[in-house]
Amino acid sequence: MAKAKGGAATPKKKAEAGYAFKFSNLRDDAFARDGIKSQILERYQTEVVPALTEKFSYTNPFRVPRVEKVVLNIGLGEAIKQPKLLEQSFEALGNITGQRPVVTRARKSIATFKLREGMKIGTMVILRRTQMWDFLDRLFLIALPRTCDFRGVSRKAFDGRGNYTLGIKEILIFPEVDIEKLNAVPGMNICIHTSATTDEEGRALLEVLGMPFRQH
Repeated sequence: MAKAKGGAATPKKKAEAGYAFKFSNLRDDAFARDGIKSQILERYQTEVVPALTEKFSYTNPFRVPRVEKVVLNIGLGEAIKQPKLLEQSFEALGNITGQRPVVTRARKSIATFKLREGMKIGTMVILRRTQMWDFLDRLFLIALPRTCDFRGVSRKAFDGRGNYTLGIKEILIFPEVDIEKLNAVPGMNICIHTSATTDEEGRALLEVLGMPFRQH
């Protein structure tokens, strides 16, 4: 117990409890496959490293760009009026990634949108290592080709430091999402963080990995 100025004990502020939603069948290793490498990881080791070493004349193998993490984010302004949408998106994102998401909150209040600081407005997941490579496998080979009239993704959506951001209009392109459990179909932002220092290196890395870029 902490003491106030007058000497009276004041109760400590309790740490905020975690998000209440739970997954009955979801585990941290939901997509782990013992002894089996993802196609993307195998391609990185056998094709990307030699190709980029030759193209950019790297003398140190540790300079070859690599994917460091993938961040998936669903923003839900509508959740202010319909909290159920946040719960549904939370569950859908967990099923897509095999990892428990975290809830994102408003950083400041905006009266125009009836938004108060700390309100729940979205959900996100950060993928690394095995789950990251498995997700990229499914994104490149399964999810993106399921997009209606898909002709490839933009070659220009880099941030100047080799990181790529992709906007998904509807998360239904992922087979793990059950449309029957959604009152509304949200979109999603996917940011692929790489160790590349330039957009040219980042683009070359993703291109050899199999990112389906548009030709023009």
